[in-house]
Amino acid sequence: CGGSASGKTTVATRIIEALDVPWVVLLSMDSFYKVLDEGQQALAARSDYNFDHPDAFDFELLVSVLRKLKKGKSVKVPVYDFTTHSRRREWKTVYGANVIVFEGILAFANKELLKLLDMKVFVDTDSDIRLVRRLQRDIMERGRDIVGVIKQYNKFVKPAFEQYIEPTVQVADIVVPRGGENFVALDLIVQHVHSQLEKVRMEAALASAHQGQPLPTTLSVLENTPQVRGMHTIIRNKDTTRDEFIFYSKRLMRLLIEHALSFLPLKSVTVETPQGTTYEGKRFHRQRITGVSILRAGETMEQALTAVCKDIRLGKILIQTNHHTGEPELHYLRLPKEISEDYVILMDSTVSTGAAAMMAVRVLLDHDVQEDRIFLLSLLMAELGVHSVAYAFPRVRIITTAVDKRVSEEFHIIPGIGNFGDRYFGTDGPSAWSEGDGPNC
Repeated sequence: CGGSASGKTTVATRIIEALDVPWVVLLSMDSFYKVLDEGQQALAARSDYNFDHPDAFDFELLVSVLRKLKKGKSVKVPVYDFTTHSRRREWKTVYGANVIVFEGILAFANKELLKLLDMKVFVDTDSDIRLVRRLQRDIMERGRDIVGVIKQYNKFVKPAFEQYIEPTVQVADIVVPRGGENFVALDLIVQHVHSQLEKVRMEAALASAHQGQPLPTTLSVLENTPQVRGMHTIIRNKDTTRDEFIFYSKRLMRLLIEHALSFLPLKSVTVETPQGTTYEGKRFHRQRITGVSILRAGETMEQALTAVCKDIRLGKILIQTNHHTGEPELHYLRLPKEISEDYVILMDSTVSTGAAAMMAVRVLLDHDVQEDRIFLLSLLMAELGVHSVAYAFPRVRIITTAVDKRVSEEFHIIPGIGNFGDRYFGTDGPSAWSEGDGPNC
């Protein structure tokens, strides 16, 4: 929180840079200005509309959006156009994150909003500096004239600061004088956020403590027949040619898909045979099935899925794991419409830590897919990944052809099959990033 042009966005940006953690969302209060009617539009054009009054903001929408983000759900955020004083037609999609940085002039002015803030920072900047910055910003970026900016500042901005903004400094946990140049204060904020993230990581580490314990009941492993073990021997062998690797991987994928379909709900039906007799059989209920692949290697399983599921809809999620932090980051999402009632077969080639798979499940839950209708399929999983997914999402069914015991310090499954995507597509792994199909997923 802080006065207009106090440097809130600069402080927020520098906090994000100093945090150096993946999956951070910056949410600005400017996005939540109310839509103006014709009369208010005319006032705004003459610099006679008070944009610094609490009534100018849609707090109901803002609180709803922030509450959903904190629950890890995706939200639609309006995009406000300051040149036309209106919301643009296209809203942007924002996903829940490890850290949400929210900034705005009246960030502390609403009781419901205050309840959602875990740490409150007030940016305190001299009024003369704020006026100079506002003049530069509004003239250069928002197409205003100097007379209108000064008129608006004296009539609305300064009185609103004194009445609504400045008094809220008393609820702040930290006051940052001089804004983004106060590196001591920024370091304190970053240290506090890191300490809170460490608590979250400790909770996540509870899943790792399950290693050595019985595997969860939601896990189903394809029967280890001599045929299955023979195919695993081929794809795990580092000397296997690419053609053979692809051929036997596809065979395993087909078996895995067929095995997974056996867990879909079936109903008893009676049909008449060509010989005029009846046969008591089973038929899948009429709910739709959607396949979602975690790019890039999860996409290799689509052919096996479409070969056995007629007219199935497909979606794609690109999750890349930051090579430096080991954390997953969402880069691309395309899902079919209205999937909330579908059974979703989520596909990835390998699952080691489970980080990418858990993010993908979280995205599906954001789109209102029921947890017990999500099937996570993978050719190979590590025990750590199985326990992590089951701990986070106990109703997701996990289906694989094999489970290996260990994960190396570099997040490789041991003994594993190497980087599936590189071996399948014949590519070399990137130096700075590892895809969701690679050893870091």
